[in-house]
Amino acid sequence: MKFSDLLRLSINNLKRRKLRTFLTVLGVIIGTASIVVMVSLGIGQAALQTESIESYASLTTIDVWQGSTMGDGSSEEQNYITDDVLKTFERIPHVTGTSPVLRTNVIAKQGVYEANLQLQGVSNEYLEQIEVGEGRLPLDEKKLEFLYGNTVIRDFMNSKTGDGYYSTGEEADVDLMGKAVFIIFDTSAYYQSQMPQSASQGSDAGQSSTKPPKKYIVPTAGIVKGSPDEWNQYSYSTYCNVDALKSQLKAIYRKEPIPGQPTDKKGKPLDYFVYDNASVYVDDMDNVKAVQDTIASMGFQANSNMEWVEQNKKTMQIQQAVLGGIGAVSLLVAAIGIANTMMMSIYERTKEIGVMKVLGCDMRNIRDMFLIESGFIGLMGGTAGITISYLVSFIINKLYIRNQIMNGYIMAGADTPGNISRIPVWLIIMALIFAVAIGMLAGFFPSRRAMKLSPLSAIRNE
Repeated sequence: MKFSDLLRLSINNLKRRKLRTFLTVLGVIIGTASIVVMVSLGIGQAALQTESIESYASLTTIDVWQGSTMGDGSSEEQNYITDDVLKTFERIPHVTGTSPVLRTNVIAKQGVYEANLQLQGVSNEYLEQIEVGEGRLPLDEKKLEFLYGNTVIRDFMNSKTGDGYYSTGEEADVDLMGKAVFIIFDTSAYYQSQMPQSASQGSDAGQSSTKPPKKYIVPTAGIVKGSPDEWNQYSYSTYCNVDALKSQLKAIYRKEPIPGQPTDKKGKPLDYFVYDNASVYVDDMDNVKAVQDTIASMGFQANSNMEWVEQNKKTMQIQQAVLGGIGAVSLLVAAIGIANTMMMSIYERTKEIGVMKVLGCDMRNIRDMFLIESGFIGLMGGTAGITISYLVSFIINKLYIRNQIMNGYIMAGADTPGNISRIPVWLIIMALIFAVAIGMLAGFFPSRRAMKLSPLSAIRNE
């Protein structure tokens, strides 16, 4: 008997018992939809967490900090990050570039308002990762310009009253882009100049003996994208080109030690800069761990967001297994329904099976007929279940975004986050194969029973 004949015969048999077939298929629909939706939720949550990490930090960037090594006298010596060290990092396989990070604290003043800012001098490659909301990036290596974080405006406070955003809830009347901002680099001298001199120190009691440091007008290149209410990894700091910053610091302090920079045994400044940390860029996420381990073996502290991602993957895999298991229970119940339907079909068609055997029908054809019927039930249920899964997933995503807006996590009209339920193509293919396989497996034992029926007993059966 040809396969087409078996298929036609199987479909006709299912049509003769429409209600029973429908109820059996319905069980497969519910089981398939449950598995797909449950697994899609696990996939969506894992993807959302990965995207959240990517939104404030790159997954191919390694942050390197100074480490310690044991000296000859068993004392710890600092492993400084210098330009020579950065060149060594760049020779590591899969490293595409590096960026030093030179930090210093400055005071910004405009009118009666002032703020203590953390200034970070970085390379242009680092700067080009930052999205600018207003203005441009400070890429000039010779001219010092600032890129302010989008929340820096809230750091300004009234120098006369001491009131600021965090005490009043109102932002300072400061225009970083439109008005000149005065910058004080020698913060120690500034605070000492503000301290009154005691009467025992001379006749000029109440006036500090420290001369106020020089103020510099540093142009504003731009402001990081986002409102003061929004946060990303670049929101709280102020950025500039590292070479321009080094030139400025050398001009200000000349032969004096630069705050934050180490000195030699005589207390004199070194003839090179030591960076607070560095960013190392890797060509692919899969190579981050190997590069990170190499840097750590050199005596430096190395961290990357891939550690979070790997931990997140393990957690999400467990969650997906649990969610998939819950959905699989529904499909198991459906498999029992298919087996029951096939067994009932055998009892009802015992005489028909006997006639087929007497006429010389191959036993394998009888087996295949029942397997095709059960597999077709799985196919119909799986296809309908996948269609319903898309509908349920669509509703869940709409409700999720609406909930995010209502709770204030995102603004109405703003870019919406990714979907919490995601159905990739591989999940659809696997779900359909699984549904058909479950159907055929459920029909296997009934088909074996049909093969073993005695022809004479089957014919006499009423």
